[in-house]
Amino acid sequence: MPHTTRIKVRGYHLDLYSHVNNARYLEFLEEARWTLFEERTDLPRYMASGIALIVVNINIDYRYPATMGDELIIESSVKSISNRSAVIHQRVLLAGKDTVVAQADVTMVAFDSQAGRAVPIAGELKSVLESMQEPVAAV
Repeated sequence: MPHTTRIKVRGYHLDLYSHVNNARYLEFLEEARWTLFEERTDLPRYMASGIALIVVNINIDYRYPATMGDELIIESSVKSISNRSAVIHQRVLLAGKDTVVAQADVTMVAFDSQAGRAVPIAGELKSVLESMQEPVAAV
């Protein structure tokens, strides 16, 4: 089951058309990823290690306008893991409905701040990401 984060739409999230500004969704998605890692890992230990997952690409599809007062549910799970990157799939839904507001695939790489470069995703980090991966349904 994907990790979920709830966010209530506030007035300052809105644009001139009275719906959530497209740039705010990036913030909502980032909040959900931080919550995912805070709840499923020892985030302070990873941050102290100098290895961080950094965003290198975001593909987002906007489907339905969210407005002030809406409660959004953001589902987050690891979609795929390769040697050098991982993709987190996120869906933004209206609470209590099946309405997809937006969905995104966020590609991240492991970055070693001491070496100043991307490093392979391996060992404990790979295991942690695998634990956040949704099982693929049999066809």
